[in-house]
Amino acid sequence: MRFAILSRKDNKSEVIKSRIKQYLTDFSLEYDEEKPELVISVGGDGTFLEAFHTYKHRLKETAFIGVHTGHLGFYADWLPDEVEKLIIEIAKKPFDVVEYPLIDVKLHSVDEQTEQFIALNEVSVKSIDSTVAMDVLIKGSHFERFRGDGLCVSTPSGSTAYNKALGGAILHPSLNAMQITEMASINNRVFRTIGSPLILPSHHVCEFLPLYHDRSLLITIDHHTDKYDSIDRIECRVSDEKIRFARFRALPFWKRVHDSFISDERA
Repeated sequence: MRFAILSRKDNKSEVIKSRIKQYLTDFSLEYDEEKPELVISVGGDGTFLEAFHTYKHRLKETAFIGVHTGHLGFYADWLPDEVEKLIIEIAKKPFDVVEYPLIDVKLHSVDEQTEQFIALNEVSVKSIDSTVAMDVLIKGSHFERFRGDGLCVSTPSGSTAYNKALGGAILHPSLNAMQITEMASINNRVFRTIGSPLILPSHHVCEFLPLYHDRSLLITIDHHTDKYDSIDRIECRVSDEKIRFARFRALPFWKRVHDSFISDERA
């Protein structure tokens, strides 16, 4: 089997990366950064997102697994002191694959240019120096006119990230869906939005149409933010592609949520 490793590049992560690489090659696995069948992320969720975007062109051929070396990572299943056990699992037996939904994002400019992206966690839209004003369309029909700090569209696995901080619901990743959450919407006698997260099934497309094309937007895809001018329309849909996680042991989603956000300690 071919494998690659991405590290957060701090000393602890680099040491673990070196150990994993050496042991797996000793087990006759091939280190291949071009066409890996397994990508191992060593770091935190930011490192895992970097690994995903590095190999997003190989989603059908590549599975991902994470070792966390800092704070508990939601995408990282394995602890540093479990590395030897993980190495044996990888070397000795095939892994199960768990698939999670992704979001396709298209940015259409007023000059009819289109950029396309894919998100593991979310896409968020904000303004640089003023409130965001956008018409929101669902399945091609006008739903509302939003005014506020911005909007976020998240995947089920990304629902535990920025979406959760915005007050959105946590979705189980077996749901082939996406979620729209608001950032500080303006609601008064003049302006009114739904004020609640919206969960859309895979066959529903949402579109954001900025009212003012001369205002710059900050658009974040997972961990990467860019400034865009003259955006005419932002289109989001559940992708036909999925991320493939390599599972060597059972780790139920709700246990992962519990371990990430809830303590069993009693006051």
